[in-house]
Amino acid sequence: MTETALMQTDLDRLSERVERAAQLVQKLRDEAQRATQERDELSQRTADLEQKLQGQDVAALLQELGTLRREQKDWQSERRDVASRVESMLKKLEKLEA
Repeated sequence: MTETALMQTDLDRLSERVERAAQLVQKLRDEAQRATQERDELSQRTADLEQKLQGQDVAALLQELGTLRREQKDWQSERRDVASRVESMLKKLEKLEA
């Protein structure tokens, strides 16, 4: 090969590498922009949530949550008791019908 042909081949390879690098840089810029937008959105959501929670007593909320959980357990227990009683009555009715 002649020196001119070698230089042309080297220039072509260099041109391809530069083009790939430019594409990669653009892709990274786009990703950075998306990440920045996502960060800003998350920051705004965090600020909104903090504002909603402002002035609320965390200990009181936890205590209320505990109370609600106890009430839920009581209701579930009562529901089981009622279901048991209904089942017992149904069995008694079946015996009477037999």
